[in-house]
Amino acid sequence: MTGKDDLLREFGARVRGRRKECGLSQEELAYRSGMHRTYVSSVERGERNIALVNIVAIAGALDIDAGTLVGGLGNLH
Repeated sequence: MTGKDDLLREFGARVRGRRKECGLSQEELAYRSGMHRTYVSSVERGERNIALVNIVAIAGALDIDAGTLVGGLGNLH
């Protein structure tokens, strides 16, 4: 696994964890963030190199600061 893969998988795990804490389905998170469910699913699996605007949209839908989702990811590189 490359450094990039580690980053994407960890970010996805954070999104998934917060989504579950909020009691949301992938479909509901997708709706709240203005994305398609399959996109959210691929983010959670670490398959997407997600754009900043999408990070902010997901964070908003999860009622969390985007910085919390990405904080410390640089240490994985």
